Amino acid sequence: MSEFVLVPMYEKVIKDLLEEQYSIVDNFFSVEEVENLRNSLLKKYDEDEFKKAAIGNQFNEQIIKTIRGDFISWIDESEKNEAESVFFDKVAHFTNYLNRTCFLGIQEREFHYALYPEGTFYKRHLDTFQNDDSRKLSIVCYLNDEDWKEEYGGELAIYKDDKTITVFPLKGRMVVFESQLLEHEVKPVCRERLSITGWLKTRKLNF
Repeated sequence: MSEFVLVPMYEKVIKDLLEEQYSIVDNFFSVEEVENLRNSLLKKYDEDEFKKAAIGNQFNEQIIKTIRGDFISWIDESEKNEAESVFFDKVAHFTNYLNRTCFLGIQEREFHYALYPEGTFYKRHLDTFQNDDSRKLSIVCYLNDEDWKEEYGGELAIYKDDKTITVFPLKGRMVVFESQLLEHEVKPVCRERLSITGWLKTRKLNF
């Protein structure tokens, strides 16, 4: 077994998750890595690889514009480009650390690019399904091209107990939170909002 090396950034995320069920990290990815991912997203959007996002999973998926308005493009790891390869390598290192220190049993992951056009939103929801509770941690990494101002909207609202945590989608910021515990929503955006969103998952049991 390889020698264990303590990673302060990961330890902060773990501490946050244990105490608050969410963590906000502003330097998980470098500026260059964020730029490369942003360019990858925009290239795929220009090539018409995005589709209107739906709610539910593959068994009960439906598009309801009054609930969410973003467009998404799932990232196929078997066909990942250079920017996506760096992204998944870092996520894999983080996941292995979590499994080794917290015994979370994460075995799968899924990520997609997300683009919110002006005026769109995603109403309050929980990142789990009645027929699939394999999502353990939700991850969002923001790929906006400039420092995000409050008047641009698009903030992530996380609902915990009797309080609301407001997270603005600043360039390079990453948010990690408990998929099955924290309801959240994306407030209406006044400027195009870009991100990668995904989940670290335990293996789904089939009965």
